[in-house]
Amino acid sequence: MSNEIKIFCPATIANLNCGFDVMGLCLEGIGDEMIIRKVAEKGIRITKITGADLPLATEKNVAGVAGLALLNATKSYFGFEIEIHKKIKAGSGIGSSSASAAGAVFGINELLGKPFTKQELVYFAMKGEVVASGSEHADNVAPCLLGGFTLVRGYNPLDVIKIESPIELYAVVLHPHIEVKTSDSRAVLSPTVSLKSAITQWGNLGGLIAGLYTKDYELIGRSLNDVIVEPARKHLIPNFDNVKNVAIQNGALGAGISGAGPSIFALCKGETIANTVAKSMSDAYADTGIAFDIHISKVNDEGTKLIAN
Repeated sequence: MSNEIKIFCPATIANLNCGFDVMGLCLEGIGDEMIIRKVAEKGIRITKITGADLPLATEKNVAGVAGLALLNATKSYFGFEIEIHKKIKAGSGIGSSSASAAGAVFGINELLGKPFTKQELVYFAMKGEVVASGSEHADNVAPCLLGGFTLVRGYNPLDVIKIESPIELYAVVLHPHIEVKTSDSRAVLSPTVSLKSAITQWGNLGGLIAGLYTKDYELIGRSLNDVIVEPARKHLIPNFDNVKNVAIQNGALGAGISGAGPSIFALCKGETIANTVAKSMSDAYADTGIAFDIHISKVNDEGTKLIAN
């Protein structure tokens, strides 16, 4: 095997309204690239970062921390250099930090001869998320590594289930050029919820899982409802309610906050509806005067992967 590999690390949508910290999906075509090479000197060094102003210090970089967690679980007698080419903006709400963490552990694992499965790599990637958000969570790193939809059934022990996407499902993501830090977005959440809200939320989560397995698009749409997190966070995103309502009026199954925001996502049945929804969301957000990007993507079933140098 070559001592140097190039990796594509896809963007992700986490939470999916009713699945806070436990649900996510993987996007196609949107993602970072990383180059990882095996070197004689032990440890991990971040040698280059393009596209973002991020720390090169290993212990302050999500890729470095995740990679060290993996290395510490092995008996490696060599080290790794990592180049990170960011295409996902930090604080965008589509898994920028997760892509770095997932890419690092995936690449190092490849160069070590694959001692761990992709499922097992989720545990190490979570360690890198602490740098970005202050907590270990897998709702972005799991779909980034595994592809498709993922459900984190539990964290102790870690139990992640991959769910294949219905074939006609498309995601639209509108990314405003403002930053909402995950740590700030978490700070607005209450540590407790009412029993009534909890019952509504887990009913919707069960409905979303059932809808994905049965390919029932209407059930997926009915279930994309968040009564706990979205009400607390939506004020952080200018014009959120209007954009969400316009997306649904133009045929989206549902819409909501992607991850911690500020990106807004919509799920749609079919590419034609996705294109219509993307235009309506763009038109609605243009009123804010804030620059933004819009992406249309199928659900990526493969996840993090090797690409040709």
